[in-house]
Amino acid sequence: MPDQSVIVAIDIGTTKVAVLIGELEAAAANVIGIGTARSDGLRKGVVIDIDRTVQAVSTAVEAAERMSGYKVRSALVGVSGGHISSQSSRGMVAISGRRDIGPDDTQRAMDAAQAVSIPNTREILHVMPRGYIVDGQSGVRDPIGMTAVRLEVEAHIITAASTSVQNLGKCVQRAGVAVDGLVLTALATAEAVLSDADRELGVALVDIGGDTSDVAVFQDGAIAHAATIPLGGRSITSDLGIVLRVAPESAETIKTRYATALPLEVDPDEVVQITSIGEEQPHGITRRHIAEVVESRVQELFDLVAAEIEAAGATNRLQAGIVLTGGGAQLPGIARAARDQLGMAARISGPHGLGGLTDQIADPPYAAASGLLLWGARKWTEEDAGAGARGDRGGSLFSWFARLFRGLVP
Repeated sequence: MPDQSVIVAIDIGTTKVAVLIGELEAAAANVIGIGTARSDGLRKGVVIDIDRTVQAVSTAVEAAERMSGYKVRSALVGVSGGHISSQSSRGMVAISGRRDIGPDDTQRAMDAAQAVSIPNTREILHVMPRGYIVDGQSGVRDPIGMTAVRLEVEAHIITAASTSVQNLGKCVQRAGVAVDGLVLTALATAEAVLSDADRELGVALVDIGGDTSDVAVFQDGAIAHAATIPLGGRSITSDLGIVLRVAPESAETIKTRYATALPLEVDPDEVVQITSIGEEQPHGITRRHIAEVVESRVQELFDLVAAEIEAAGATNRLQAGIVLTGGGAQLPGIARAARDQLGMAARISGPHGLGGLTDQIADPPYAAASGLLLWGARKWTEEDAGAGARGDRGGSLFSWFARLFRGLVP
């Protein structure tokens, strides 16, 4: 990054692009620039129209530049979508001479964990350590300085489809911005909405976007599972459009004004006037019927969330429950619906932990972009403190991305 005191985050979603510019201060970041633009060049987290995506990124970047007075040259970019997958792995190395474990040893263990079979159509985004085993003793968080003859690491590997992330990177570069690195959106969002206690107790983070919802399950302080569900806020809008026979714009207005995830809390006699496609005169429909349409899709969403929690082996083990964020988390009643259906605590959270111009980005839709800033601040602080290269400990995010885009011209 040309200016080590400034971090730029770009969150490219299916409904909006958000750009945040932050000044580094210690391990935190103060927001000095905010830019947003409507996004319609992605579907399910994957680029389907490069030109439209480039235009959206350019518009959001220019708005953030005008506010901050800073020229954006490079940025961290969030990545999500159905092409994301994760898996657990274990790496083991010998510590010759029964000596103290050093940083090089933990790096060798992470390298061993990373040596798994990955299809040539996929690339590793992150390799995250979950815990270490020192001479058979499990549950070690930081083995450096401990005497041992064998070191093992339990790691979590997150991969992405090469073509999907390359197309995303091309859009950013063609907007005139170099890519410092790609960060899994769910991991970045966790930086902004989860506490250390949440991660220790066990928590499921669900970021409800336009076309997709990102799920990240944390246990014992580390990520245990990550996935993207192909349902989001626009799924509810689409259902309303089909059932009520209204145009997408009208369906979105109906959702925003009248929708709730809790039909039984709506007065059954409350009537809303709508105009269906092909009709000239409006007609009445009960607000409870609207809520029942919404409830069906919300139940489907949380059924899929429950499946991901089960895939993580975390069913009935998440003491901190579920944390909802993203634009879809603003649906009235959704936290209670999650609590009732999943049988665990549920809350809605916007981003926190940033300074500066935070009034405009305090709501859930800005959680991912805010998390990217916090992720970048932490990584660069770790690097300055000698904690390793940019990216995850043992990961290959920045080096791989540099290789992937070497020679490309924005």
